Amino acid sequence: MSFETHQLRCTVCGDVIAGRAVNSIFRCPHCNGLYDVIYPWSAADVADAASPTGNVPNPAALRYLWQERKTSTLPIDQSGVWRFRELLPIVPDSSVVTLREGNTPLYEMPKCAKLVGIDWLLAKHQGMNPTGSFKDTGMTAALSVAADRGFEWVACASTGNTSAAMAAYAARGGLRSIVFIPEGKIAWGKLSQSMDYGAITIQLKTDFDGCVRILTDLVTRFPIFLLNSVNPYRLEGQKTPVLEILEQLEWQVPEHILVPGGNLANGSALGKGFMEMYYLGFIPRVPKISIIQAEGANPLYRSLEENGGTELIPVKANTRATAIRIGNPASWQKALRALRQTGGWCEQVTEQEIALAKAEIGAEGIGCEPASAVTFAGLKKLVAQGKVQREERVVLLLTGHTLKDSQYTIDYHRGELLTEAESAQATAQERAQHAVLCKPPIVLEPDSDVVLRTLETQMHMQGSVLPV
Repeated sequence: MSFETHQLRCTVCGDVIAGRAVNSIFRCPHCNGLYDVIYPWSAADVADAASPTGNVPNPAALRYLWQERKTSTLPIDQSGVWRFRELLPIVPDSSVVTLREGNTPLYEMPKCAKLVGIDWLLAKHQGMNPTGSFKDTGMTAALSVAADRGFEWVACASTGNTSAAMAAYAARGGLRSIVFIPEGKIAWGKLSQSMDYGAITIQLKTDFDGCVRILTDLVTRFPIFLLNSVNPYRLEGQKTPVLEILEQLEWQVPEHILVPGGNLANGSALGKGFMEMYYLGFIPRVPKISIIQAEGANPLYRSLEENGGTELIPVKANTRATAIRIGNPASWQKALRALRQTGGWCEQVTEQEIALAKAEIGAEGIGCEPASAVTFAGLKKLVAQGKVQREERVVLLLTGHTLKDSQYTIDYHRGELLTEAESAQATAQERAQHAVLCKPPIVLEPDSDVVLRTLETQMHMQGSVLPV
């Protein structure tokens, strides 16, 4: 087999093509499958332990090189994606468009660990990326490919985070961008970003999947580079948090990674990253990757429950976790592969479980958008089912910043978020937790004595007193 820097392989039929030979919708013309990016050293199936072909990267040498780059002042080295560019050689260095994405923190979560009954819980906060979500790591990769191939226009359909990332990187790279969003089904904090970065923003009177249909037709008619997660170069960037997590844990492998499930590309990308690390000899095993969906947008969960994942059962998505409000996810087969390769699970959580989990994460001093909180809500279920043991190490992927959807947080603390039916689903213990976590603003007259009495009452309720 002949290679240049990389090729594309269909995940369904296995057909291999040159990177530049792919069609405008990134679908295999024979079976409509999605593609994986493969390299000379990944020609064999990364799920196999067979001897790799080609020039295999040296783990020890690369770990040293990646650490050295942390002290570099070059933009490409300061990127938490392109610092690892030996494992995603998809464009020359001169074509890279970067906003210094990646390099996100791995937080300890002692309060949440105690709540759920495990000893060791961490959160990889991808909301600390330049535009506030994990989408930046994939967008720097895919948009750099668009720039390298001479495209002037890029486009995406989005529930919010993708549009913000694409518009920012397009502006940075000197390209023009078009965003299709479902009308009334996107957090304005996200939409404001794409407008600010200069994108042509079009609201369609349909859902996310309807936006995808229009966009797919558009890119087949005009020279526009599609930047949704069907684009396999997106996943090359989105696999790099794997390398950061391993670095941050001094190359110790956690037992479990929990990821929100929307269009399902993120779980797929992390699965690809861990399998490549295992295949290349960086790590001795892979963690279980589990995907958590909102109950109102749960096509992968339903499909696994009803037919074992033999075919996808699309749903009419409905959840306040807007980033994962997707009923017909494009990357479901890739996500299913990640679950099966790593031995993980797919779980669903209710709206009130998401709201409670988000508030509990917030009580750690760590803010995330609602879609991120499904990971902690799902962890509670996996622990209760005996699928996660007390002594096992768990990492939650927090995919977006809390300011992406500030209205959700405001409504929660005002007691205006959940319906009566949703609140009724909570157990007595959960209702008690909501009561403690809700912190609505207290409106008072500008009178020092009134303020002091109120503060004393509040502090007494919390087991504290004002200093004398």
